[in-house]
Amino acid sequence: MYKKITTICSAGILVYTCMTTCAVADNDPQALKQAFITNQIANGFTQAEVSDFLASSHHNQAVLDAISRPWEAKPWHQYYPIFLTEKRLQKGLEFWQENAGIIEKAAKKFQVDPQIIVAIIGIETFYGGYMGKYKVQDALYTLGFYYPPRAKFFRSEFGNLMSLVKEEGLNKDSLFGSYAGAMGYGQFIPSSYRHYAVDFNGDGRRDLLGSKADAIGSVANYFHQHGWQMGAPVALKMSYNGDDKPKANVWKSEPLHYKVSDIISPNLSLKKAKDIDASQKALLVKLQQKNSTEYWLGLKNFYVITRYNRSPLYAMAAYQFSQQLEAAYHAN
Repeated sequence: MYKKITTICSAGILVYTCMTTCAVADNDPQALKQAFITNQIANGFTQAEVSDFLASSHHNQAVLDAISRPWEAKPWHQYYPIFLTEKRLQKGLEFWQENAGIIEKAAKKFQVDPQIIVAIIGIETFYGGYMGKYKVQDALYTLGFYYPPRAKFFRSEFGNLMSLVKEEGLNKDSLFGSYAGAMGYGQFIPSSYRHYAVDFNGDGRRDLLGSKADAIGSVANYFHQHGWQMGAPVALKMSYNGDDKPKANVWKSEPLHYKVSDIISPNLSLKKAKDIDASQKALLVKLQQKNSTEYWLGLKNFYVITRYNRSPLYAMAAYQFSQQLEAAYHAN
């Protein structure tokens, strides 16, 4: 038990001051709910609105079960076959061909390569085929108040969902998505929906669940806003002789701080190192194959993919799938 919590609201941000650690407070759902009400009132909602939103939310044990076994916990050789399939590739080609004009328009407007736009939607929802079975409100409520490891983040998303529903006129009871509260063709969490979604078909709404055009434009905008460099390389496979440990640490989701020159060494090299600007920021990716280890040099665009999903396995699957899509699309 914690002994005391004081709340200070400034610019819509709730600050906790605890006599013991705030992590302990994450184990007290009732105290967290009261703090959430205070925070949302500071954000412009009435107490009745917040109380009603909480009262209509339900704990879902299946959400907690799902988040305890993420796909990204698998080794690479078990992870990539889930996504890099012939069925997904054919569906991606069909999606690209059917929406070629919109994809080209989004790529040009936001300066994002079309293949990565198509790849992301395919990885996330199989082009709208699997957009999630969990009620978004309940998923975020469950994780925000009953999942201490990331409760603060998911409570923030739960609050963003309240704002999103109000701003976009959405029916909260019809919003279904992933166990983490992501929704639509591109699986945007509420804060990303609010900040990066665009009305790309010009109908006056930002509809990521029903409009392919809005979803395509929004994925492109997300990558644009995070610094995607059109036409630039994403990742390069490295040659490793296995004699010594790489001099650079394998990337663990931290901001870019290595340069290419900090990663390349006599035992970890690139075939065409002279063609790469050694002063640019980069990261080192390690992929575990069944009987071997691969190392890849991730460049700025690879890092941008991890802003969508922080797992390097996800980023590599999305990149490799985008390469397959590009080759197949132009071959056809």
